[in-house]
Amino acid sequence: MVLELYLDLLSQPCRAVYLFAKKNNIPFMMKSIEMLKGQVFSEEFNKVNILRKVPVLKDGDFTLEESTAILLYLTRKYNTPSHWYPPDMKKRARVDEFLAWQHSNLRPCASKILWLRVVIPLFLGQQVPSEKVQDALEELNIALQKLEEKFLQDRPFMIGNELSLADLVAVVELMQPVGAGWDAFEGRPRLQEWRKRVELTLGKELFLEAHGRILNAQELRNIAIDPPLKAQMKPMLLKMLK
Repeated sequence: MVLELYLDLLSQPCRAVYLFAKKNNIPFMMKSIEMLKGQVFSEEFNKVNILRKVPVLKDGDFTLEESTAILLYLTRKYNTPSHWYPPDMKKRARVDEFLAWQHSNLRPCASKILWLRVVIPLFLGQQVPSEKVQDALEELNIALQKLEEKFLQDRPFMIGNELSLADLVAVVELMQPVGAGWDAFEGRPRLQEWRKRVELTLGKELFLEAHGRILNAQELRNIAIDPPLKAQMKPMLLKMLK
């Protein structure tokens, strides 16, 4: 059976899985899910993943959630080039270290900008107070500083001279605020050069293909949200503003 990937390319973890599968010529059938239309809350999707999250991998009767687990599964099943997840114990540990750190540091900071500048206004019909956005930007800048000084340093890529899962996961995270109109790379020449190397290695056409929706800010702001979904999401979004 053909591998199935349930993805919404507005989601940074979904883009990581998509880019990895495409770059490594892994055959798969993409099942498009639109989170902003509430499709993760449908009964049909609940049968796929009771966590109501994407990405999801289905390999026959085997279902796997969580992007890091999916990426590692794909590296092993398809024996992808070793630079993605190096066999060297210390290099592999560095990839693991970044993946563990970014999940609770870089990801929430970067995605919060999109939520505050695009998603919450879309659902609530009002702009978020500027001080809230500024606080989030300060948090993100702290995370970016740590990314540069701790994980990238002066290397071409995070683990050395070759692209790894750490670089892939990092770059899709940093494109999230770009989609909200805030360039996370501006004023950071080290990160700018690193992004260029990552894009070139992945392939610019593939990179833009994966990020087409997130970089179309006008399309994002014009998405029609169903009233029942607005009502369902409103309490959670208001909590984010406290």
